[in-house]
Amino acid sequence: MKTELRGNTAAASISIQNPTTAAAAAPTISGALTGCLGSLDGACIEKLLLHCASALEGKEWTLAQQVMWVLNNVASLSGDPNQRLTSWFLRALISRAANVCPTATMHHFDGSSAIDRRRQMTVTELAGYVDLIPWHTFGFCASNSAIFKAIRGCSKVHVLDFSVTHCVQWPTLIDALAKRPEGPPSLRITVPSVRPPVPPFLNVSCEEVGQRLSNFARFRDVEFEFNIIGGGGGGSTTTSFDNNNIALCRNSMYDTFHRYFESLLTSLVDPHQLSSLFRDDEVIVVNCQNWLRSMPDDDEEQSAGSSLRDDFLHTIMGLNPAIVVVVDEDADLNVSSLTTRITNCFNYLWIPFDALETFLPKDSAQRIEYESDVGHKIENVISHEGCQRMERLESGAKLCQRMKNVGFSGVMFCEETVKEVKSLLDEHASGWGMKRDEEMLVLTWKGHNSVFATAWVPGGLGEN
Repeated sequence: MKTELRGNTAAASISIQNPTTAAAAAPTISGALTGCLGSLDGACIEKLLLHCASALEGKEWTLAQQVMWVLNNVASLSGDPNQRLTSWFLRALISRAANVCPTATMHHFDGSSAIDRRRQMTVTELAGYVDLIPWHTFGFCASNSAIFKAIRGCSKVHVLDFSVTHCVQWPTLIDALAKRPEGPPSLRITVPSVRPPVPPFLNVSCEEVGQRLSNFARFRDVEFEFNIIGGGGGGSTTTSFDNNNIALCRNSMYDTFHRYFESLLTSLVDPHQLSSLFRDDEVIVVNCQNWLRSMPDDDEEQSAGSSLRDDFLHTIMGLNPAIVVVVDEDADLNVSSLTTRITNCFNYLWIPFDALETFLPKDSAQRIEYESDVGHKIENVISHEGCQRMERLESGAKLCQRMKNVGFSGVMFCEETVKEVKSLLDEHASGWGMKRDEEMLVLTWKGHNSVFATAWVPGGLGEN
């Protein structure tokens, strides 16, 4: 997929002069530059990224360094969208090179000194972060509308919230429930005590988030309860991943999340745990926002017949929810092949860089922070393997097939939901759009799929 971004990127001149290794490797690298005609556009950058990945996989360290040197002449965190995107891919390749060849000398590339800070936000900053572009709010809007419709007439509602945005989705739903003609239901929201160690990060505890929601619900006269569940009967204290944890304990964070979630699944099928968590007279809603991707489910696991992702969905099915909403980014990064991941990632994550370019200056702190979070995602996709690779996105089409295989039926989004989403997008740049694609609503940027939203019910209860 060749995008508008790539076609419009300013040409960058190629320079491969590296006094230490140029003479030895220049004949070899010439194959990677064939067709670039003295400048680097998006297609040539993609070709170089794949050439570098192949060199690393083949342990051709000198060639890999030479390709990185060429990419380094294009990469710039303060350049155009294509240059900034290249900076993060270069950083990811340098990180991978350090993993597979610790003795390789990679420190002299500019990309290796890119911003590494993972800042914790205030609640107000988080609200601004998710509103910057409709990457998150599209899913909030579609999900809340579908949930509102599914619980119409229900007096008691229990939402299991599996998301990474710290409950920022729920004030809008609480406000809508407060305006119901028949009056609001009592609402319980339950969140897990551990979340995937991915941005955005918040500087307040989950307990404080719950207290803020409780205060807002009280203001809107909605009966409200907030619960935190821990895996294996754990307590209500949330696990925080701050900057120090990220810098020093990355492996431990990933392991902690996976162990926790396996334990949580066990508790959700244990009769004693279920009796204390759920009540007979309440309707269950399951909300998954950018969550499933963090569960191990690569090609090797599937061939071994084991999938934490499927186990989670089967467990949710057993709760007989009134509706399950699943929202995520519409890209296929859940593959073992490094070159495939690079291709899919490069042809997808240009979108936020391009979108932010339309309305924020290059020195905008908001843009730098948002792009940094996208960049760290790129790094995780490319430089890590095994349980360290948390970013395991699958496309909306694959997710839909997975849900059907488990036994869910799709629920079509109604025209009222479509109208609400369109109204939201009208508040953003004209490049954003929306389309229907079978069971999905899909957020698009300049016609390219960005985020999908889906709604499901157990068994044969779905709408066709």
